[in-house]
Amino acid sequence: MLSKLAQVITDYSVKIKEGDLVVVQSSYLSAPLLEKIVENIMKKGAHFDYRVEIENMNEIFFKYAEDEQLKYVSPITKTTVENADVFISIWADINPKSLSSIDSQKLSTRAAARAEITKIFTEREAKGELQWTLAPYPTQAMAQEAGMSFIDYRDFVFGACLLDKENPIEEWKKISKEQQKVVDYLNKKDEMRYVGEDTDLTLSVKGRKWINCDGKKNMPDGEVFTGPIEDSANGKIRFTYPGIYMGKEIEDIKLSFKDGEVVDAKAAKGEDLLKKLLEIEGAKRIGEIAIGTNYGVQKFTKNMLFDEKMGGTMHLAIGRAIPESGGKNFSSIHWDILKDMKNGKIYADGELFYENGKFLI
Repeated sequence: MLSKLAQVITDYSVKIKEGDLVVVQSSYLSAPLLEKIVENIMKKGAHFDYRVEIENMNEIFFKYAEDEQLKYVSPITKTTVENADVFISIWADINPKSLSSIDSQKLSTRAAARAEITKIFTEREAKGELQWTLAPYPTQAMAQEAGMSFIDYRDFVFGACLLDKENPIEEWKKISKEQQKVVDYLNKKDEMRYVGEDTDLTLSVKGRKWINCDGKKNMPDGEVFTGPIEDSANGKIRFTYPGIYMGKEIEDIKLSFKDGEVVDAKAAKGEDLLKKLLEIEGAKRIGEIAIGTNYGVQKFTKNMLFDEKMGGTMHLAIGRAIPESGGKNFSSIHWDILKDMKNGKIYADGELFYENGKFLI
């Protein structure tokens, strides 16, 4: 399974060329997968560098960092983002709750400090100078967070990536063709309206491009998204699932928008962090609006790599837009929040095309 996953990552999710500089980053727990990825990189005649997280380092940093240290960004990090051709990130949590006791202000200060790095990364990606992908490696901590045994979680991860199929890459190509039908339909529409529990939100997507997420940037994948017109969001939305930011959970989030900006934000738990995040430049506007299409993912795991793809859901991201969609909002934060749509409706230019978690087109 790990050999299959490494092949999907290096032969489908990104296209590695001879001479490319590929940066591989993860925690030490994913070493068995990293070895296979690096083996593939070397066979392609590319070069690699790596960043490996070890236990407790993030917690130590945030616990002791003063304001100046939180705002400092290493020139080594900047040089890496300026020069790498490919980033391969493997999500392999050691402890998802390691920052749960860290002050919210520290987290938002650190996020804001990385604005320049984020801008360089985003601009290089938009120019086609940089590729990236994010894929999972199952760990005990991630299984516990999902409320599953490790074996069940491991099988869930491998199944979501279609590694149980004889040829996963061909399966992802088939999914790409199916999702393109939805993208082609939505690319002809100008206005979206989302209706559900405590939700009636309208946005303009005129002139924006819907993106077919078919395993190239995320693995697993399964969504279609775009970046709405920055000043167009009006109405309210209530999110079914908790928003999770650096291991902290914010429950029962309610946002109200006027002319594109959040004008009211409430949460049953974690409201302080929610409001701190919204203080980050650009975070009051929507950078992404999306619909999950992966009906093979049906369990909320507290990991947005899987959860935002869940069939029967929608999500939006406050903050940074994805340039290929035509979105222009910039922020150091891009934070996805998820809503169940199994009792909801989505309209495009007034036409009902999605109801109770299913496409009608």
